[in-house]
Amino acid sequence: MKLSTSIVSVVSISTAVVATLAMTSCKKGGGGAGGKGSVALLLPESQTTRYESADRPFFEAKFKELCPNVDIVYSNANQVAADQQQQAEAAIARGVKVIVLDPVDGDAAGAIVKNAKAKSIPVISYDRLIKGGSTPDYYVSFDNERVGKLQAQALLDKLTAAGIAQPKITMINGSPTDNNATLFKNGAHSVFDGKVTIVKEDAAANWKPEEAQQLMEQFIAAVGKDGFDAAYQANDGTAGGAIAAMKAANIDPKTRATCGQDAEVAAIQRILSGDQYVTVYKAIQPEAEKTAELACALFKGEKPAATLVNDKVNNGTTDVPSVLLVPIAVTATGGGTTKSVADTIVKDKFYGADTVAKICKGYEAVCQAANIK
Repeated sequence: MKLSTSIVSVVSISTAVVATLAMTSCKKGGGGAGGKGSVALLLPESQTTRYESADRPFFEAKFKELCPNVDIVYSNANQVAADQQQQAEAAIARGVKVIVLDPVDGDAAGAIVKNAKAKSIPVISYDRLIKGGSTPDYYVSFDNERVGKLQAQALLDKLTAAGIAQPKITMINGSPTDNNATLFKNGAHSVFDGKVTIVKEDAAANWKPEEAQQLMEQFIAAVGKDGFDAAYQANDGTAGGAIAAMKAANIDPKTRATCGQDAEVAAIQRILSGDQYVTVYKAIQPEAEKTAELACALFKGEKPAATLVNDKVNNGTTDVPSVLLVPIAVTATGGGTTKSVADTIVKDKFYGADTVAKICKGYEAVCQAANIK
């Protein structure tokens, strides 16, 4: 991972080294060296590709546009809550003026918020809600229960269209320490319960594809190759793991509708080729950019624009002023409750100017069939 002239990048290292890096690294660019201050961006993991490929660069670009002389102290906890705690402590010791925190563990991260507030440092709960008896200043995310509803409804509609009565479904949920995973699960169950039989259900403890692959192998061993009609996975990484397990068991994934979320390139390619049925697209750029707007306003001591905050979400302690965005279910060509890859991912240039090239290299025929050009 490269260090830019204004970004400190620290990933899962000891407290002493984190503190040393955070206090001494990368003060060029008119920020820390000039005494103008810094903000911290603390992301939870790199297993899910979105954080390094989308959330971080989109936040950094927008924040630098709005607050050009302010440093960004960046850390990724690689799914280790203790490391994230250390990274936050190092950022606080450095004297950051704002913390943007996407927690590994929503409850454990409450301690980070409390420590920051004791130093009068505002905290933005990014993407995942921070709980643990804390009072974050803002929360920016998607309607995450709706994500689960969209996933489940797309699968249910697919099974109904196929004429499958009383369908049997396996479920692989996300990490139990991630509050979003709980919301995805709740949303999915609100659609599934009473309409399908969930033959096996478990959680990928760390959101790892290999965990999902192992779970699906166990599910197939328990219920048999014909013991399920569709497979729910909380995100695209776990969907990839589950699909790998199906292929290893000589099950054609095209015959088992599967879901994920995050619209990862590999998932879109699987969707276009038929191995995965649906993903949920969350436009990360506006999520990251709205967070950058909040962070810059807080850094300047200004009140965020009245049009920015559109809701409140209770974290068990307080109603947190929130910016909630709308997720979209995406299939190859759309229909029903879903939209097409062409009308969402491609239209928005989700992966940048070369979005089509990234999707279609090696998948030219299925791209043409899905009107992607």
